[in-house]
Amino acid sequence: MNLLRALLTVSGMTLLSRILGFVRDFVIARVFGAGMMTDAFFVAFKLPNLLRRLFAEGAFSQAYVPILAEYKNKQGPEATRALVDRVATLLALAVAGVALLGVLGAPFIIRIIAPGFHENPDKFALTIELTRITFPYILFIALVSLAAGILNTWNRFVVPAFTPVLLNIALICAGLFAAPYFKTPVLALAWGVFLGGAVQLLFQVRPLMKIGMLPRPKFDPYYPGVRRILVLMGPAVLGVSVGQLSLVINNIIASYLPEGSVSWLFYADRFMEFPSGLLGAALGTILLPSLSKLHADNRMEDFSSLLDWGLRLTLLLTLPATLALAILAVPLISTLFQYGKFTFDSVLMTRNALLAYSVGLTGLILVKVLAPSFYARQDIRTPVKIAILSLAATQVMNFFFVYLGPLAHAGLALSIGLAACLNASLLFIGLRRRKVYIPQPGWGRFAFQMFAALAVMGAVLWFGAGEDAAWAHRSGMARVLRLSVVVVCGAASYFGVLLALGLRPRDFRRRAV
Repeated sequence: MNLLRALLTVSGMTLLSRILGFVRDFVIARVFGAGMMTDAFFVAFKLPNLLRRLFAEGAFSQAYVPILAEYKNKQGPEATRALVDRVATLLALAVAGVALLGVLGAPFIIRIIAPGFHENPDKFALTIELTRITFPYILFIALVSLAAGILNTWNRFVVPAFTPVLLNIALICAGLFAAPYFKTPVLALAWGVFLGGAVQLLFQVRPLMKIGMLPRPKFDPYYPGVRRILVLMGPAVLGVSVGQLSLVINNIIASYLPEGSVSWLFYADRFMEFPSGLLGAALGTILLPSLSKLHADNRMEDFSSLLDWGLRLTLLLTLPATLALAILAVPLISTLFQYGKFTFDSVLMTRNALLAYSVGLTGLILVKVLAPSFYARQDIRTPVKIAILSLAATQVMNFFFVYLGPLAHAGLALSIGLAACLNASLLFIGLRRRKVYIPQPGWGRFAFQMFAALAVMGAVLWFGAGEDAAWAHRSGMARVLRLSVVVVCGAASYFGVLLALGLRPRDFRRRAV
């Protein structure tokens, strides 16, 4: 399989998911605005999302995929099937226990992660109720991520990439059609999360059956492969926990800031997740299985070459996204969210957070490409140490930007962005020092081509966007048309300059291992 084609496939599915994600956020913004109900829902939904990254997409995948790839390559289908059965059983039991504790302990959890909500009894009670409905989502999505790890290792990238679309559809339907039938309309969103998780899990069954890897219940925590995964998961859980702890601390701080701060940060983060998922998560998804196989076969020169390909592609696509988010912050937010109860003041507040987040977008995506190089080598301790240092740096910056400075919620976003850049830099230095990564020839010419194209694109976007205040008074259709023209012209100018300077798509063709 051509990795560039695989990337386009995964990114295409991710693009569909992100578009529907923006439709979902548009529905939420229009129906609920930015206030008590959305603050409560976003906090309640944040909890299972944090645990999803801890148990599923984060620590579990980092430990599981390299071992699974090794079993598939060296030990054959029967041993691989035995590993899948035992890992799936243990994961399901562990996450079910966590989900039950979350439902029972919701009041205690909300007091910890959003202590400012306790000052408003109605807001506190609503957040608890929403949390109890959404928490079982962690069980569904953990098993979905297990299935994704299996399918990606078999180079079946489409189904795992398409699956998030189903959650967005469930939430859109809940907001548009179910909300009016609830006494407290925002409860419909919580049930949308629950049902969306169940549908995502059912969607994995047939693809797993086709490759003969649908898990069967087999409880055996002492199975050699399971024990190896658990050993790797120790530092992986710590590393992912550090990253999620940073988000929890920021959420705690935001709960004491003016009402709407949690929502402004959420909407800004949604824009960041678009390129992050489209590029970073997609590249990480297709790179980890191939890097794991190359490491298992001790093909270190090919390992370095594949990583070099990933880094060039990351910078080629991430830097223009970063520049576009910074220049088009108000046009984007206004076009997508400035309807109903979402006012232009909320647009400007969200803009402040988005500008701060965009500082770290390149670092955030590079982490998703560099970290799998360590995971593939079954070295999880190094990224953990770097993550801990990044967490400490985040909180130091929060002290200066939020407590001592005037940035408020935007200061929280800026701290996360700068910490992501620090994280990526230290991961890169670690790979170079270990001589795991040796840059391939041609970086100087590539950098010149890229930055020349960025300069032209930046000028096109700047003049095309015009004054921020003008976007407040345009109709919805006028915003869509103007923004579409600006984005198309910006993209055309960027890739046009690259083509004129000699860069071609065939330069990035790469076969999967």
